Amino acid sequence: MSKIFKLILGALYLAILIIFLYFLFSKFDFTRINDFAYYKIIQVNVEDIIGTNLIFNIFLFFIFSYIWVVLLGFGSPILLLSGILFGKWIGTVISATSITLGALSLYIIAKFFFSDLVHSLLKDKFSKYIIRFQKNEFYYFFAFRFAGGLGTPFFLQNVLPVIFNIKNKNYFFASILGLLPHFFIWNTIGAGINKFIKESDSFNFLSFIMTKEIYLPIIIFLILILISLIIKKKYFNE
Repeated sequence: MSKIFKLILGALYLAILIIFLYFLFSKFDFTRINDFAYYKIIQVNVEDIIGTNLIFNIFLFFIFSYIWVVLLGFGSPILLLSGILFGKWIGTVISATSITLGALSLYIIAKFFFSDLVHSLLKDKFSKYIIRFQKNEFYYFFAFRFAGGLGTPFFLQNVLPVIFNIKNKNYFFASILGLLPHFFIWNTIGAGINKFIKESDSFNFLSFIMTKEIYLPIIIFLILILISLIIKKKYFNE
């Protein structure tokens, strides 16, 4: 595949992403970003919309999340949103499956169209891990996902395995299992935000952070970060 053709594909990919983000954020009134009453109105409207046809809205959100990840979107906004819309349990299931399938699709696209580019950008930086991944790609990629991708941005985490040539099956299951604790925490925080907006008359940061649905998942998240640092030191540091 010629470099010109790859550049055209990359430019088209970027154009689709920009259009997608424009239509997404054009629906939000940024002039009322500091108005707590505005969020209460949104919360009520969203609950009414979701409640009218739950299955259809779950399907729409699934497709939206899948496309978001394929178009290089970050995972955390989707996780918060799924918790806000569907609660921590349903939200975790929806976001985990849609994000993981989106990541797998992005990986397949990157491996097929942009393999040379990914190798040129990332192979030197991560070359020391190639032999380890070849020994047990599922185990190490699971550890990589669980450790938060060693600080690598989410979209790069999704395409990085191109240099290791990980099997699609191992990519999917190592991703969904490794990321599941993080998915659940973010969805729990999202559900906590929804509850706080619903039950509060005004925003107070101290009251917000002291809400059980907020501070407990944050504490667990900090514990996960500590575990991630241990995993990084044990398996990925020289």
